[in-house]
Amino acid sequence: MILQVSKYYYPEIGGIEKFVQDLAEELNKRSQNVKVLAATKNLSGEEQINNVEILRSQSLGEVQSVPIAPGLVIQLWRHSTEAELIHYHLPNPLAVLADTIVSPDCPRVVTYHSDIVKQSLSLRLYRPLLHRFLKSVDRIVTTSPKLLEHSEELQPHTEKCQVIPLGIDPSRFRKKEREISDGASKDQPIVLFVGRLTYYKGIQHLIDAAHRIEGEIIIVGDGPDRPELEKRARGRGASSDVTFLGHISEAKLHELYRVADVFVLPSVEPSEAFGIVQLEAMASETPVVNTELESGVPWVSPHRETGITVPPREPVELADAINELIREPDLATQYGQTARNRVMEKFTTSKTAAAYNDLYTTLLDNS
Repeated sequence: MILQVSKYYYPEIGGIEKFVQDLAEELNKRSQNVKVLAATKNLSGEEQINNVEILRSQSLGEVQSVPIAPGLVIQLWRHSTEAELIHYHLPNPLAVLADTIVSPDCPRVVTYHSDIVKQSLSLRLYRPLLHRFLKSVDRIVTTSPKLLEHSEELQPHTEKCQVIPLGIDPSRFRKKEREISDGASKDQPIVLFVGRLTYYKGIQHLIDAAHRIEGEIIIVGDGPDRPELEKRARGRGASSDVTFLGHISEAKLHELYRVADVFVLPSVEPSEAFGIVQLEAMASETPVVNTELESGVPWVSPHRETGITVPPREPVELADAINELIREPDLATQYGQTARNRVMEKFTTSKTAAAYNDLYTTLLDNS
């Protein structure tokens, strides 16, 4: 049995949660017996979702985004005895602490999705435990070469690191149509953002750019910063240019990806380590405007190949890049088609799962 340990799991919404779900389900299709251990904001329990067994441990709350779920330590101890291999998804200080306490006697893999950026004081206390953990595991996987290059936490452990990009199922996303079908129409170009409304996403700079952008900004997602962002839009006189949709159905989201003229990811911190929503837009042949971070974001969607990359925290340059793609539809189409091809070549769930399956096999053969 392969035990995946994640901070949370579906139906919790987030890039890591979605990736762990897709990976677990794809590995199960490849005859790997996969279970997922995760904290939950609801009651502890076990359930099956799409043939994957989920072990949930109730969190009593969060401290600096870390779930307080002591039962997860007990769950790890109980199930580690039957696990052939344990696969942790970081950042997840609770899982690092649980592993330190339990000391599982099997191969262990870490997918290091991003550094911890905001909680600098807590990081100083947590760092010794993290490095002890990283030193003890068998393999560390990063999601991009740029994350491996720029992460200070990974530099002492590079000899055991390798890159396996995240992936999506591109068949779930329809190619862009030159004419909008099914009676749909739009009065002006659509600029789409999708993600959690939180500090590192840089949405405030998109709002500040709104009066310069020649289209309607649609913001999909929710989060702690939504009230402040809505207030900012009103204060900038941009309420008519910016629409907050909150959470929407998957079908509606896929339609927005397809009809959007530009997808924008204006993130400002390397906490945005990959930006899997970029892949979803790219699979829909929508060009991307992203930011030049020391993370995988500009590697996923390269400058002047699948869109345009601009400096973070620069509303004027952000608006200029978006407007260029709106004004030049042929260029936008070229970037969009290249974007989908890039997803098909490098970023599919099938390719990602195959790489992890090979890694598991190697570690198990050598254990």
